[in-house]
Amino acid sequence: MPAEATILIVEDEEKIRRMLRLFLEQEAFDVLEAEEGLSALDILRQRMVDLVILDLMMPGLDGWTTCRKIREISELPILILTARGEEADRVLGFELGADDYVVKPFSPREIVLRVKALLRRRAPLATANSGMNQGEAFEKGLHFPELSLYPEGRKAVIQGETLSLSPLEYDLLLYLAQHAGRVMSRDLLLDRVWGYEYGGDSRTVDTHVRRLREKLSRLSPTAAGYVITVRGSGYKFEISP
Repeated sequence: MPAEATILIVEDEEKIRRMLRLFLEQEAFDVLEAEEGLSALDILRQRMVDLVILDLMMPGLDGWTTCRKIREISELPILILTARGEEADRVLGFELGADDYVVKPFSPREIVLRVKALLRRRAPLATANSGMNQGEAFEKGLHFPELSLYPEGRKAVIQGETLSLSPLEYDLLLYLAQHAGRVMSRDLLLDRVWGYEYGGDSRTVDTHVRRLREKLSRLSPTAAGYVITVRGSGYKFEISP
């Protein structure tokens, strides 16, 4: 996690904003606030933000639309915070680009833990090998036909073009590729990729896999086919012979 990360809280209830700010600042985060979506988008255009905590039910531009608009301009992590706990709402949130979903009432300490987990995915690994040349860096990647993954820089490259992935999408692709040929259940992926006890359902994995395939297919239909659904079991990364 970065030493100094900036968190934007988008929430119309001042009491909740104050509480979240208190707990986040205790962990040395810088905190920005917005009461509604348009103000949040203005802040994102003007300031460097590392993560957004986004309420869904707000006056003016609602959380659903705000989430979609954020995704149009950035891949920064989005943590949805809402009183709406229905499965359909969670799935829609993930389809619009959210990385995590917490239902009110919530524990502020849990929010802090989830924020830290999301930021760990976004931050590049420590550059202990920052002095290595391009050839050495290339060798440290995972290379497949039409797709290369570079864990040191958290990059996915298809035919020379960098793929724009959210932190969770990248971690999901990397984990599957690191275990190529092995079937990974949804519960296992939630545990290993999400990195903490997830309180929702396994459809979260399905949503992220679908988004991942869509992004892969824009640059390479072949690479999109590497992520295979194993009916009744989960997913695996496999290169067709």
